[in-house]
Amino acid sequence: MSTSTLLIELLTEELPPKALNNLGNHFAASVAEGLEKAQLTDGAAEYTAYTSPRRLAVQIKNVKAVQADQKIVKKGPAVANAMKDGAPTKALEGFARGAGAKIEDLTIINDGKQDVYAYEYVQTGKPLGELLEDIINQAVKKLPIPKVMRWGSSTFTFVRPVHGLTVLHGADIVNVSVLGLQSGNQTLGHRFLSQGAITIEHADSYAGQMKNEGKVVASFAERKAAIQTALNEQAGRLKAAVAADEALLDEVTALVEWPVVLEAGFEAHFLAVPQECLILTMQQNQKYFPLLDQNGKLMNRFLLVSNLQTDDPSHIIQGNERVLRARLSDAEFFYKQDQKATLESRLPKLANVVYHNKIGSQAERIERLQSIAAHIAKALGADAAAAERAARLAKADLVTEMVGEFPELQGTMGKYYARLDGETEEIAEAIEQHYQPRFAGDRLPENKIATAVALADKLETLVGIWGIGLIPTGDKDPYALRRAALGILRMLMQYGLDVNDLIQTTFESFPKGLLNDKTSSETADFMQARLAVLLQNDYPQDIVAAVLAKQPRRLDDLTAKLQAVAAFKQLPEAAALAAANKRVQNLLKKADAALGEVDENLLQQDEEKALYAAAQNLQPKIAVAVAQGNFQTALSELASVKPQVDAFFDGVMVMAEDSAVKQNRLNLLNRLAEQMNAVADIALLSE
Repeated sequence: MSTSTLLIELLTEELPPKALNNLGNHFAASVAEGLEKAQLTDGAAEYTAYTSPRRLAVQIKNVKAVQADQKIVKKGPAVANAMKDGAPTKALEGFARGAGAKIEDLTIINDGKQDVYAYEYVQTGKPLGELLEDIINQAVKKLPIPKVMRWGSSTFTFVRPVHGLTVLHGADIVNVSVLGLQSGNQTLGHRFLSQGAITIEHADSYAGQMKNEGKVVASFAERKAAIQTALNEQAGRLKAAVAADEALLDEVTALVEWPVVLEAGFEAHFLAVPQECLILTMQQNQKYFPLLDQNGKLMNRFLLVSNLQTDDPSHIIQGNERVLRARLSDAEFFYKQDQKATLESRLPKLANVVYHNKIGSQAERIERLQSIAAHIAKALGADAAAAERAARLAKADLVTEMVGEFPELQGTMGKYYARLDGETEEIAEAIEQHYQPRFAGDRLPENKIATAVALADKLETLVGIWGIGLIPTGDKDPYALRRAALGILRMLMQYGLDVNDLIQTTFESFPKGLLNDKTSSETADFMQARLAVLLQNDYPQDIVAAVLAKQPRRLDDLTAKLQAVAAFKQLPEAAALAAANKRVQNLLKKADAALGEVDENLLQQDEEKALYAAAQNLQPKIAVAVAQGNFQTALSELASVKPQVDAFFDGVMVMAEDSAVKQNRLNLLNRLAEQMNAVADIALLSE
């Protein structure tokens, strides 16, 4: 059966740039999936998505004009229930009638369990045109559109008004109706660089015609690559680096159909404003690409991506420079205004900034942060007074003009204003870094003072919000408690602090009775669960479970323990010792009395005497190794007692009739378990 390329294009008004690529990929994938399910593709659907500001399109290779004929088997009632006294039952008659067949047309097949009546027939394949309309409409309905709109007198809804529908199978128009539009073979190109309708000659010629006749680079990936190349070339000529992330590049790619990269500039006096402010306003407000010199300092040159190609782009450059000048003037004004008041003098205003109506204002929060940060700094061996001062000023920039305009600069502006106020560099850096890590993979604070304030900030959020009952559920976590917990854990893995002590200290910083009494224990459990999630990114689940079963209160040696357990698991004796440890724990659960010291006089059999001697010999070795942090050495020592453990379980009845002997043997096993589980609960290791 012959196949050809299928092209579908929805011509629209300008689509939302941040959603464009996602919409295009979803539309293309849904159409391809629909064609596959309808058996209209020769094998898996090979497709290409085309997205630009005014179009969603997909091109699918090897699409059939007509479905292949299909053998259909409709199963009916079991043979045992289909006939009675030689006559068909109502069940069989009803099945035949529903299948549109006569009883004599039915066959008997086995469905894998029993013989049943069935109606088998060949269904003639339907043409592409009969099936495609529903496939496209279903793809449109599945698009991840947060808000839809209507246009004109139409009752149809879409993310933006749709003005054209192109559907071609090879060179032939496939007649379908979607969103009130009848399909054709004509579309429009660039709003300003092309004129009149473009007739697409063949589904395969779409991208080429759009580029040559329509001045539209239809492929999102191709446009993005072209912009990236042009940016790098222009920056290289200026010996500069482009300051932009992937999100900005994607957004700009979604704003243009025929990208042209131009160089522009602004007055050098604006560089007196902190460069983070200038970069943010260029990127966020204007979608420009700032340039950094070889020292990472902002230059007064920038790159912009125009959607127009002209012999003289000076008017485009000057227009963008004029718009940016106004933005930068605002930033410069805010910066100068903010310098008229110190951070300290702004603190009373925080009383009017509500943190949470059940917990209080930012001013009340600052009081808690100071005491928590000072406590943590002491534990870290850092200057508690410096940590307290940094915590006191940490939120003061929230009431500055600059942060009011650009909330993303909180902390950053605090650093600059602290320097201008004469605060120490350590305090200034802590004010900026106390928000770190902001997200997974973000940098940790660089020094102990900053770490103390960052821990205080995240602990106060976690304990406070949890304590008033706003616990994360499912995918809902409006106060980002999971992120706060992971940030705390990452910092604690760097420093040897007691996590439970920090949680309790934070809990006690709140007014008595404000938080739930179970807050400390519940947040500790929550942290333990998040720790398991964090560690399982790098280590197998059973190794993580074995280490965390000891409920470590210090996390700075976790990595060493995990690596040691991973190495132990590779030893030939590991599986047998893990199984023995599990058996020991099960026996200890049956103890009738409290476990205590081993009485050598009650050791009767050679096997238990040998195990006792081995355990006695092992105890100081493991104690020294654990104390020194040599966890791998401690675990490897366990291999030496495997013969005595095996012999004990082969030859000794632990639950002896003599209660004193039984208790002594349980005491011995308890002594062994303490040594076997000194680093991790090895019973949890899988084979």
